[in-house]
Amino acid sequence: MTEPREVTCRPGARRALWSSVAIGAAGAGAAGAWTAYRGPDPLSLSFGAALALIAVVALHAVTARVDADAHGLRSRTLLRRWSAPWDEIADLRIRLRHASGSRGGQSRRVSVLLRNGRRRTLPLPIGHATQLMRFDDELTALRALHHHYGTDVPPESSRVPVIADHSAGSVPVGAFAWCVALLVCAGVTAAFVPDTAADQRAWEVARPCTAATPAAQRGECLTRTATVIARTDPDRPKKTSWVYFADNRPFERLAVPVEAADGFRAGDEVQLTFWRGEVRTITGAHYVWHRHVQSAGGLAALASLAAVAAGYPAALLLLALRNRRLPDDEVRPSVLPFAFALAGTAAWLLPLCFLHPTSLFASATTIGWATAGTLATLALLTWAWRSTKVRPPKRPEVLEESTDLVDLPGEVFVRARFLDHTDYNPHGFGTHIALGDGPPAVTPGPDRFAARRIPLDRLSVRTVRRVRGADGDTVPGDWHIAELDDGGRLVRLAAAPDDLARVLRELRPAVREPS
Repeated sequence: MTEPREVTCRPGARRALWSSVAIGAAGAGAAGAWTAYRGPDPLSLSFGAALALIAVVALHAVTARVDADAHGLRSRTLLRRWSAPWDEIADLRIRLRHASGSRGGQSRRVSVLLRNGRRRTLPLPIGHATQLMRFDDELTALRALHHHYGTDVPPESSRVPVIADHSAGSVPVGAFAWCVALLVCAGVTAAFVPDTAADQRAWEVARPCTAATPAAQRGECLTRTATVIARTDPDRPKKTSWVYFADNRPFERLAVPVEAADGFRAGDEVQLTFWRGEVRTITGAHYVWHRHVQSAGGLAALASLAAVAAGYPAALLLLALRNRRLPDDEVRPSVLPFAFALAGTAAWLLPLCFLHPTSLFASATTIGWATAGTLATLALLTWAWRSTKVRPPKRPEVLEESTDLVDLPGEVFVRARFLDHTDYNPHGFGTHIALGDGPPAVTPGPDRFAARRIPLDRLSVRTVRRVRGADGDTVPGDWHIAELDDGGRLVRLAAAPDDLARVLRELRPAVREPS
Protein backbone atom coordinates (compact mmCIF):
# COMPACT_ATOMS: atom_id res chain seq x y z
CA MET A 1 0.00 0.00 0.00
CA THR A 2 1.40 3.38 -1.05
CA GLU A 3 2.05 5.72 1.84
CA PRO A 4 0.38 9.13 1.48
CA ARG A 5 2.63 12.07 0.80
CA GLU A 6 3.48 14.74 3.32
CA VAL A 7 1.37 17.89 3.13
CA THR A 8 2.52 21.48 3.49
CA CYS A 9 -0.06 24.26 3.28
CA ARG A 10 1.10 27.81 2.62
CA PRO A 11 -0.92 30.90 1.75
CA GLY A 12 -1.35 31.86 -1.87
CA ALA A 13 -0.07 35.14 -3.34
CA ARG A 14 2.91 35.19 -0.97
CA ARG A 15 4.69 37.82 -3.05
CA ALA A 16 1.73 40.18 -2.78
CA LEU A 17 1.51 39.58 0.97
CA TRP A 18 5.22 40.30 1.49
CA SER A 19 4.83 43.45 -0.61
CA SER A 20 1.96 44.54 1.65
CA VAL A 21 4.16 43.93 4.69
CA ALA A 22 6.99 46.01 3.23
CA ILE A 23 4.76 48.86 2.08
CA GLY A 24 2.86 48.96 5.36
CA ALA A 25 6.04 48.92 7.45
CA ALA A 26 7.70 51.58 5.32
CA GLY A 27 4.65 53.81 5.41
CA ALA A 28 4.25 53.41 9.17
CA GLY A 29 7.94 54.22 9.66
CA ALA A 30 7.67 57.30 7.45
CA ALA A 31 4.60 58.48 9.33
CA GLY A 32 6.42 57.97 12.63
CA ALA A 33 9.44 59.95 11.39
CA TRP A 34 7.20 62.76 10.15
CA THR A 35 5.46 62.88 13.52
CA ALA A 36 8.78 63.00 15.36
CA TYR A 37 10.03 65.82 13.10
CA ARG A 38 6.88 67.97 12.88
CA GLY A 39 5.13 67.02 16.09
CA PRO A 40 1.92 65.03 16.64
CA ASP A 41 -0.54 65.38 13.79
CA PRO A 42 -3.89 63.51 13.80
CA LEU A 43 -3.77 62.85 10.06
CA SER A 44 -0.24 61.40 10.04
CA LEU A 45 -0.91 59.38 13.20
CA SER A 46 -4.08 57.87 11.69
CA PHE A 47 -2.29 57.17 8.40
CA GLY A 48 0.62 55.51 10.17
CA ALA A 49 -1.64 53.41 12.40
CA ALA A 50 -3.64 52.19 9.37
CA LEU A 51 -0.47 51.19 7.49
CA ALA A 52 0.94 49.46 10.57
CA LEU A 53 -2.29 47.47 10.93
CA ILE A 54 -2.12 46.43 7.26
CA ALA A 55 1.47 45.31 7.73
CA VAL A 56 0.61 43.23 10.83
CA VAL A 57 -2.39 41.57 9.15
CA ALA A 58 -0.37 40.75 6.03
CA LEU A 59 2.53 39.42 8.15
CA HIS A 60 0.12 37.21 10.09
CA ALA A 61 -1.28 35.82 6.84
CA VAL A 62 2.05 35.24 5.09
CA THR A 63 3.71 33.47 8.06
CA ALA A 64 0.85 30.98 8.55
CA ARG A 65 1.75 27.39 7.75
CA VAL A 66 0.31 23.90 8.26
CA ASP A 67 2.41 20.73 7.97
CA ALA A 68 1.28 17.11 8.14
CA ASP A 69 3.35 13.95 7.99
CA ALA A 70 3.53 10.56 9.66
CA HIS A 71 4.06 12.12 13.08
CA GLY A 72 0.95 14.27 13.11
CA LEU A 73 -0.46 17.68 12.31
CA ARG A 74 1.29 21.00 13.01
CA SER A 75 0.13 24.58 12.52
CA ARG A 76 2.04 27.83 12.94
CA THR A 77 0.98 31.46 12.90
CA LEU A 78 2.69 34.69 13.88
CA LEU A 79 1.68 34.34 17.54
CA ARG A 80 0.76 30.68 18.10
CA ARG A 81 2.04 27.19 17.41
CA TRP A 82 0.03 23.97 17.79
CA SER A 83 0.58 20.32 17.04
CA ALA A 84 -1.14 16.98 17.65
CA PRO A 85 -0.33 13.36 16.77
CA TRP A 86 -2.78 11.54 14.55
CA ASP A 87 -4.03 9.24 17.31
CA GLU A 88 -5.35 12.28 19.23
CA ILE A 89 -7.37 13.50 16.23
CA ALA A 90 -10.86 12.05 15.81
CA ASP A 91 -11.86 13.65 12.50
CA LEU A 92 -11.13 16.43 10.01
CA ARG A 93 -14.17 18.44 8.98
CA ILE A 94 -15.00 21.52 6.89
CA ARG A 95 -15.76 24.73 8.79
CA LEU A 96 -17.98 26.93 6.64
CA ARG A 97 -18.09 30.62 7.49
CA HIS A 98 -19.72 33.65 5.95
CA ALA A 99 -17.00 35.93 4.59
CA SER A 100 -18.32 39.26 3.32
CA GLY A 101 -14.97 40.13 1.80
CA SER A 102 -14.73 37.04 -0.39
CA ARG A 103 -16.25 36.96 -3.82
CA GLY A 104 -18.26 33.82 -3.11
CA GLY A 105 -19.61 35.07 0.20
CA GLN A 106 -18.29 32.03 2.10
CA SER A 107 -14.93 30.68 3.19
CA ARG A 108 -13.95 27.13 4.06
CA ARG A 109 -11.37 26.00 6.57
CA VAL A 110 -10.37 22.70 8.11
CA SER A 111 -11.78 22.01 11.58
CA VAL A 112 -9.93 19.46 13.69
CA LEU A 113 -12.00 17.43 16.13
CA LEU A 114 -9.84 16.06 18.95
CA ARG A 115 -10.70 12.93 20.89
CA ASN A 116 -11.21 14.94 24.08
CA GLY A 117 -14.07 16.79 22.35
CA ARG A 118 -12.23 20.02 21.68
CA ARG A 119 -12.19 21.65 18.26
CA ARG A 120 -9.52 23.70 16.54
CA THR A 121 -9.71 25.51 13.21
CA LEU A 122 -6.52 25.43 11.17
CA PRO A 123 -5.24 28.68 9.63
CA LEU A 124 -4.71 26.88 6.32
CA PRO A 125 -5.94 25.81 3.85
CA ILE A 126 -8.59 28.43 3.10
CA GLY A 127 -11.16 27.85 0.40
CA HIS A 128 -12.87 30.79 -1.29
CA ALA A 129 -14.90 30.76 -4.49
CA THR A 130 -11.78 30.75 -6.67
CA GLN A 131 -9.76 28.34 -4.51
CA LEU A 132 -12.15 25.47 -3.88
CA MET A 133 -10.26 22.98 -6.02
CA ARG A 134 -6.99 23.63 -4.19
CA PHE A 135 -8.76 23.46 -0.84
CA ASP A 136 -10.42 20.14 -1.72
CA ASP A 137 -7.10 18.65 -2.84
CA GLU A 138 -5.31 19.68 0.37
CA LEU A 139 -8.17 18.48 2.57
CA THR A 140 -8.18 15.13 0.74
CA ALA A 141 -4.44 14.78 1.33
CA LEU A 142 -4.83 15.61 5.04
CA ARG A 143 -7.63 13.08 5.44
CA ALA A 144 -5.54 10.44 3.65
CA LEU A 145 -2.73 10.98 6.16
CA HIS A 146 -5.21 10.81 9.04
CA HIS A 147 -6.72 7.60 7.67
CA HIS A 148 -3.30 5.99 7.21
CA TYR A 149 -1.65 6.92 10.50
CA GLY A 150 -4.61 7.52 12.81
CA THR A 151 -6.45 5.00 14.95
CA ASP A 152 -10.19 4.33 14.93
CA VAL A 153 -10.84 6.91 12.20
CA PRO A 154 -13.77 7.19 9.75
CA PRO A 155 -13.27 5.51 6.35
CA GLU A 156 -11.35 7.63 3.88
CA SER A 157 -14.28 7.59 1.47
CA SER A 158 -16.83 8.63 4.11
CA ARG A 159 -18.76 11.88 3.93
CA VAL A 160 -16.88 14.96 5.14
CA PRO A 161 -18.97 16.76 7.77
CA VAL A 162 -19.57 20.45 7.02
CA ILE A 163 -19.97 22.67 10.09
CA ALA A 164 -21.82 25.89 9.18
CA ASP A 165 -22.54 28.86 11.43
CA HIS A 166 -26.01 27.48 12.19
CA SER A 167 -24.91 23.88 12.72
CA ALA A 168 -25.02 22.10 16.05
CA GLY A 169 -21.23 21.89 16.14
CA SER A 170 -20.84 25.67 15.92
CA VAL A 171 -20.68 27.46 19.28
CA PRO A 172 -22.22 30.96 19.08
CA VAL A 173 -19.57 32.71 21.19
CA GLY A 174 -20.39 36.07 19.63
CA ALA A 175 -24.02 35.71 20.71
CA PHE A 176 -22.95 35.61 24.36
CA ALA A 177 -20.92 38.81 23.95
CA TRP A 178 -23.83 40.56 22.21
CA CYS A 179 -26.25 39.45 24.91
CA VAL A 180 -24.04 40.78 27.70
CA ALA A 181 -23.36 44.05 25.85
CA LEU A 182 -27.05 44.71 25.19
CA LEU A 183 -28.01 43.93 28.78
CA VAL A 184 -25.31 46.30 30.05
CA CYS A 185 -26.56 49.02 27.68
CA ALA A 186 -30.11 48.45 28.90
CA GLY A 187 -29.05 48.70 32.54
CA VAL A 188 -26.94 51.83 32.05
CA THR A 189 -29.71 53.54 30.08
CA ALA A 190 -32.34 52.60 32.65
CA ALA A 191 -30.17 54.07 35.43
CA PHE A 192 -30.53 57.55 33.86
CA VAL A 193 -34.33 57.40 33.66
CA PRO A 194 -35.13 58.68 37.22
CA ASP A 195 -32.84 61.73 36.97
CA THR A 196 -34.03 62.48 33.45
CA ALA A 197 -37.66 62.28 34.58
CA ALA A 198 -36.90 64.64 37.48
CA ASP A 199 -35.23 67.15 35.14
CA GLN A 200 -38.13 66.90 32.70
CA ARG A 201 -40.69 67.60 35.44
CA ALA A 202 -38.59 70.49 36.77
CA TRP A 203 -38.46 72.10 33.32
CA GLU A 204 -42.20 71.69 32.81
CA VAL A 205 -43.05 73.45 36.11
CA ALA A 206 -40.32 76.12 35.89
CA ARG A 207 -41.63 79.72 36.14
CA PRO A 208 -39.96 83.08 35.45
CA CYS A 209 -37.75 84.43 38.21
CA THR A 210 -39.02 87.36 40.29
CA ALA A 211 -37.26 90.01 42.34
CA ALA A 212 -38.01 88.01 45.46
CA THR A 213 -36.37 84.83 44.17
CA PRO A 214 -33.22 84.07 46.20
CA ALA A 215 -29.97 84.02 44.26
CA ALA A 216 -29.37 80.37 45.18
CA GLN A 217 -32.67 79.36 43.52
CA ARG A 218 -32.39 81.41 40.32
CA GLY A 219 -31.04 78.40 38.45
CA GLU A 220 -34.40 76.61 38.86
CA CYS A 221 -36.48 79.49 37.48
CA LEU A 222 -36.50 81.09 34.03
CA THR A 223 -34.34 84.13 33.29
CA ARG A 224 -34.98 86.08 30.08
CA THR A 225 -32.54 88.37 28.28
CA ALA A 226 -33.17 90.50 25.18
CA THR A 227 -30.48 90.67 22.49
CA VAL A 228 -30.02 91.12 18.72
CA ILE A 229 -28.72 88.57 16.26
CA ALA A 230 -25.62 89.85 14.48
CA ARG A 231 -25.40 87.04 11.90
CA THR A 232 -25.98 83.32 11.42
CA ASP A 233 -23.64 80.64 10.14
CA PRO A 234 -25.73 77.69 8.87
CA ASP A 235 -23.74 74.58 7.95
CA ARG A 236 -24.51 71.11 6.71
CA PRO A 237 -26.91 69.06 8.89
CA LYS A 238 -24.13 66.87 10.31
CA LYS A 239 -21.97 69.87 11.28
CA THR A 240 -22.46 72.59 13.86
CA SER A 241 -24.35 75.76 12.89
CA TRP A 242 -23.98 79.01 14.85
CA VAL A 243 -26.00 82.09 15.79
CA TYR A 244 -23.89 85.19 16.62
CA PHE A 245 -25.13 87.97 18.93
CA ALA A 246 -24.51 91.71 18.60
CA ASP A 247 -21.87 93.20 20.93
CA ASN A 248 -21.19 89.67 22.27
CA ARG A 249 -24.22 90.08 24.54
CA PRO A 250 -24.79 87.90 26.52
CA PHE A 251 -21.98 85.94 24.76
CA GLU A 252 -20.48 85.70 21.31
CA ARG A 253 -22.31 82.77 19.72
CA LEU A 254 -24.53 79.74 20.36
CA ALA A 255 -24.52 76.36 18.62
CA VAL A 256 -27.92 75.56 17.09
CA PRO A 257 -29.31 73.13 14.48
CA VAL A 258 -29.12 74.18 10.86
CA GLU A 259 -32.89 74.78 10.81
CA ALA A 260 -32.57 77.39 13.57
CA ALA A 261 -29.65 79.09 11.81
CA ASP A 262 -31.79 79.32 8.66
CA GLY A 263 -34.82 80.56 10.64
CA PHE A 264 -33.15 83.63 12.13
CA ARG A 265 -31.82 86.64 10.22
CA ALA A 266 -29.25 89.33 11.03
CA GLY A 267 -30.88 92.16 12.95
CA ASP A 268 -33.68 90.02 14.46
CA GLU A 269 -34.55 91.04 18.00
CA VAL A 270 -34.83 87.90 20.08
CA GLN A 271 -35.30 86.86 23.66
CA LEU A 272 -33.08 84.21 25.28
CA THR A 273 -34.56 82.05 28.05
CA PHE A 274 -32.02 80.65 30.52
CA TRP A 275 -32.61 77.70 32.83
CA ARG A 276 -29.95 76.09 34.96
CA GLY A 277 -27.26 78.21 33.32
CA GLU A 278 -27.95 77.32 29.67
CA VAL A 279 -30.09 78.75 26.89
CA ARG A 280 -33.28 76.75 26.53
CA THR A 281 -35.19 78.84 23.96
CA ILE A 282 -34.55 81.64 21.47
CA THR A 283 -37.78 83.51 20.72
CA GLY A 284 -37.99 85.80 17.70
CA ALA A 285 -40.77 87.45 15.77
CA HIS A 286 -40.82 84.80 13.03
CA TYR A 287 -39.05 81.79 14.51
CA VAL A 288 -38.73 80.11 17.91
CA TRP A 289 -36.01 77.60 18.72
CA HIS A 290 -36.33 75.19 21.65
CA ARG A 291 -33.42 73.16 22.94
CA HIS A 292 -34.20 69.46 22.89
CA VAL A 293 -35.26 68.18 26.30
CA GLN A 294 -34.40 64.53 26.84
CA SER A 295 -37.54 62.53 27.47
CA ALA A 296 -37.57 59.99 30.29
CA GLY A 297 -40.04 57.95 28.26
CA GLY A 298 -37.65 57.85 25.31
CA LEU A 299 -34.82 56.62 27.54
CA ALA A 300 -37.03 54.00 29.16
CA ALA A 301 -38.21 52.78 25.75
CA LEU A 302 -34.60 52.64 24.55
CA ALA A 303 -33.59 50.61 27.62
CA SER A 304 -36.47 48.19 27.11
CA LEU A 305 -35.61 47.87 23.42
CA ALA A 306 -32.02 46.93 24.30
CA ALA A 307 -33.27 44.39 26.86
CA VAL A 308 -35.65 42.83 24.33
CA ALA A 309 -32.92 42.81 21.66
CA ALA A 310 -30.68 40.90 24.09
CA GLY A 311 -33.24 38.12 23.90
CA TYR A 312 -32.23 37.32 20.31
CA PRO A 313 -28.62 36.26 21.05
CA ALA A 314 -29.95 34.63 24.23
CA ALA A 315 -32.30 32.56 22.04
CA LEU A 316 -29.33 31.54 19.86
CA LEU A 317 -27.50 30.35 22.96
CA LEU A 318 -30.61 28.52 24.20
CA LEU A 319 -31.01 26.67 20.89
CA ALA A 320 -27.31 25.77 20.86
CA LEU A 321 -27.57 24.38 24.40
CA ARG A 322 -30.83 22.58 23.69
CA ASN A 323 -29.50 20.89 20.54
CA ARG A 324 -25.98 20.15 21.76
CA ARG A 325 -26.55 16.38 21.38
CA LEU A 326 -27.31 16.62 17.67
CA PRO A 327 -24.61 15.55 15.21
CA ASP A 328 -22.20 18.42 14.69
CA ASP A 329 -23.07 18.96 11.03
CA GLU A 330 -26.86 18.97 11.50
CA VAL A 331 -28.52 22.36 11.32
CA ARG A 332 -30.17 23.75 14.42
CA PRO A 333 -33.82 24.86 14.21
CA SER A 334 -34.39 28.44 13.13
CA VAL A 335 -34.43 31.16 15.77
CA LEU A 336 -37.23 33.03 13.94
CA PRO A 337 -40.03 31.80 16.26
CA PHE A 338 -38.21 33.36 19.20
CA ALA A 339 -37.62 36.52 17.16
CA PHE A 340 -41.37 36.70 16.55
CA ALA A 341 -42.00 36.29 20.29
CA LEU A 342 -39.53 39.09 21.04
CA ALA A 343 -41.20 41.34 18.47
CA GLY A 344 -44.55 40.68 20.16
CA THR A 345 -42.98 41.54 23.51
CA ALA A 346 -41.59 44.81 22.15
CA ALA A 347 -45.03 45.70 20.78
CA TRP A 348 -46.50 46.04 24.29
CA LEU A 349 -43.40 46.76 26.41
CA LEU A 350 -42.03 49.76 24.50
CA PRO A 351 -45.27 51.81 24.58
CA LEU A 352 -45.71 50.99 28.28
CA CYS A 353 -42.19 52.18 29.14
CA PHE A 354 -42.55 55.27 26.95
CA LEU A 355 -45.83 56.40 28.48
CA HIS A 356 -45.07 55.38 32.09
CA PRO A 357 -41.27 55.45 32.51
CA THR A 358 -41.28 55.84 36.31
CA SER A 359 -44.73 54.54 37.24
CA LEU A 360 -45.01 51.08 35.71
CA PHE A 361 -46.90 49.69 38.73
CA ALA A 362 -48.49 52.88 40.07
CA SER A 363 -52.02 52.32 38.76
CA ALA A 364 -54.42 49.54 37.93
CA THR A 365 -54.13 50.42 34.23
CA THR A 366 -50.38 49.93 34.04
CA ILE A 367 -50.52 46.78 36.20
CA GLY A 368 -53.18 45.28 33.93
CA TRP A 369 -51.21 46.31 30.86
CA ALA A 370 -48.02 44.68 32.19
CA THR A 371 -49.86 41.53 33.30
CA ALA A 372 -51.61 41.04 29.98
CA GLY A 373 -48.39 41.66 28.08
CA THR A 374 -46.43 39.24 30.26
CA LEU A 375 -49.02 36.51 29.68
CA ALA A 376 -48.90 37.16 25.94
CA THR A 377 -45.10 36.93 26.00
CA LEU A 378 -45.22 33.64 27.92
CA ALA A 379 -47.68 32.25 25.38
CA LEU A 380 -45.44 33.32 22.48
CA LEU A 381 -42.33 31.88 24.12
CA THR A 382 -44.14 28.59 24.75
CA TRP A 383 -45.17 28.48 21.09
CA ALA A 384 -41.58 29.29 20.03
CA TRP A 385 -40.20 26.54 22.28
CA ARG A 386 -42.53 23.97 20.76
CA SER A 387 -41.92 25.22 17.21
CA THR A 388 -38.16 24.80 17.55
CA LYS A 389 -38.38 21.23 18.81
CA VAL A 390 -36.36 18.89 16.62
CA ARG A 391 -38.55 16.43 14.73
CA PRO A 392 -36.52 13.29 14.01
CA PRO A 393 -37.12 12.06 10.46
CA LYS A 394 -39.14 8.92 9.99
CA ARG A 395 -37.93 5.93 8.05
CA PRO A 396 -38.65 6.08 4.30
CA GLU A 397 -41.11 3.19 4.38
CA VAL A 398 -43.04 4.87 7.20
CA LEU A 399 -43.26 8.12 5.25
CA GLU A 400 -44.42 6.37 2.10
CA GLU A 401 -47.18 4.51 3.97
CA SER A 402 -48.22 7.50 6.12
CA THR A 403 -52.00 7.70 6.55
CA ASP A 404 -52.24 10.74 8.83
CA LEU A 405 -51.93 13.22 5.95
CA VAL A 406 -55.03 14.87 4.53
CA ASP A 407 -55.52 14.19 0.83
CA LEU A 408 -55.71 17.49 -1.03
CA PRO A 409 -58.28 17.64 -3.85
CA GLY A 410 -57.14 18.18 -7.42
CA GLU A 411 -53.68 19.31 -8.36
CA VAL A 412 -51.47 20.78 -5.64
CA PHE A 413 -48.04 22.41 -5.76
CA VAL A 414 -45.94 21.42 -2.78
CA ARG A 415 -42.96 23.54 -1.70
CA ALA A 416 -40.10 21.11 -2.27
CA ARG A 417 -36.74 21.45 -3.96
CA PHE A 418 -34.22 19.12 -5.49
CA LEU A 419 -30.84 20.42 -4.32
CA ASP A 420 -28.81 18.92 -7.15
CA HIS A 421 -28.58 19.68 -10.85
CA THR A 422 -30.45 17.05 -12.88
CA ASP A 423 -32.19 16.84 -16.23
CA TYR A 424 -35.55 17.43 -14.51
CA ASN A 425 -34.11 20.17 -12.24
CA PRO A 426 -31.58 22.03 -14.43
CA HIS A 427 -29.43 24.45 -12.44
CA GLY A 428 -31.71 24.01 -9.42
CA PHE A 429 -34.56 26.01 -10.99
CA GLY A 430 -37.38 24.10 -9.26
CA THR A 431 -39.13 25.49 -6.18
CA HIS A 432 -42.30 23.31 -6.17
CA ILE A 433 -43.40 19.81 -7.10
CA ALA A 434 -46.74 19.37 -8.84
CA LEU A 435 -48.83 16.47 -7.49
CA GLY A 436 -52.28 15.24 -8.40
CA ASP A 437 -53.49 15.71 -11.97
CA GLY A 438 -50.82 14.34 -14.28
CA PRO A 439 -47.41 12.90 -13.47
CA PRO A 440 -45.33 14.50 -10.69
CA ALA A 441 -43.19 17.32 -12.04
CA VAL A 442 -40.69 19.93 -10.90
CA THR A 443 -41.89 23.51 -11.46
CA PRO A 444 -40.32 26.95 -10.86
CA GLY A 445 -43.50 28.16 -9.18
CA PRO A 446 -47.01 27.15 -8.09
CA ASP A 447 -48.16 26.36 -11.66
CA ARG A 448 -47.31 24.01 -14.54
CA PHE A 449 -45.26 26.60 -16.45
CA ALA A 450 -41.91 25.12 -17.57
CA ALA A 451 -42.68 21.89 -15.67
CA ARG A 452 -40.17 19.05 -15.90
CA ARG A 453 -41.52 15.53 -15.38
CA ILE A 454 -39.82 13.49 -12.65
CA PRO A 455 -38.52 10.15 -14.02
CA LEU A 456 -40.11 7.87 -11.44
CA ASP A 457 -38.65 4.72 -12.91
CA ARG A 458 -35.09 5.87 -12.13
CA LEU A 459 -35.56 6.88 -8.51
CA SER A 460 -35.20 4.89 -5.33
CA VAL A 461 -35.08 6.24 -1.80
CA ARG A 462 -31.97 5.72 0.33
CA THR A 463 -32.73 7.54 3.56
CA VAL A 464 -34.45 10.54 5.12
CA ARG A 465 -32.48 12.84 7.39
CA ARG A 466 -32.37 16.32 8.85
CA VAL A 467 -30.69 19.28 7.15
CA ARG A 468 -26.89 19.40 7.31
CA GLY A 469 -24.45 22.24 6.83
CA ALA A 470 -23.46 20.91 3.38
CA ASP A 471 -27.04 21.39 2.15
CA GLY A 472 -26.63 25.18 1.98
CA ASP A 473 -28.19 28.17 3.67
CA THR A 474 -31.29 28.24 1.47
CA VAL A 475 -32.86 25.17 3.09
CA PRO A 476 -34.88 25.97 6.24
CA GLY A 477 -33.58 24.25 9.35
CA ASP A 478 -36.92 22.56 10.12
CA TRP A 479 -37.10 20.81 6.72
CA HIS A 480 -36.04 17.23 6.07
CA ILE A 481 -33.92 15.81 3.26
CA ALA A 482 -34.74 12.67 1.31
CA GLU A 483 -31.68 11.14 -0.32
CA LEU A 484 -32.75 9.47 -3.57
CA ASP A 485 -30.79 7.19 -5.87
CA ASP A 486 -31.08 8.39 -9.46
CA GLY A 487 -29.46 5.64 -11.50
CA GLY A 488 -26.50 5.35 -9.10
CA ARG A 489 -26.25 9.10 -8.43
CA LEU A 490 -27.24 10.73 -5.15
CA VAL A 491 -30.02 13.31 -5.46
CA ARG A 492 -31.33 15.29 -2.49
CA LEU A 493 -34.96 16.34 -2.15
CA ALA A 494 -35.76 18.95 0.53
CA ALA A 495 -39.19 19.80 1.92
CA ALA A 496 -41.05 20.34 5.16
CA PRO A 497 -41.64 17.01 6.98
CA ASP A 498 -45.34 16.75 6.09
CA ASP A 499 -44.78 17.91 2.51
CA LEU A 500 -41.90 15.45 2.09
CA ALA A 501 -44.11 12.63 3.35
CA ARG A 502 -46.79 13.67 0.88
CA VAL A 503 -44.32 13.72 -2.03
CA LEU A 504 -42.82 10.32 -1.15
CA ARG A 505 -46.26 8.82 -0.78
CA GLU A 506 -47.21 10.19 -4.21
CA LEU A 507 -44.06 8.69 -5.66
CA ARG A 508 -44.62 5.38 -3.86
CA PRO A 509 -45.47 3.30 -6.94
CA ALA A 510 -41.99 3.99 -8.30
CA VAL A 511 -39.82 5.11 -5.44
CA ARG A 512 -38.48 2.08 -3.61
CA GLU A 513 -35.63 1.16 -1.37
CA PRO A 514 -32.53 0.00 -3.22
CA SER A 515 -31.72 -3.67 -2.87
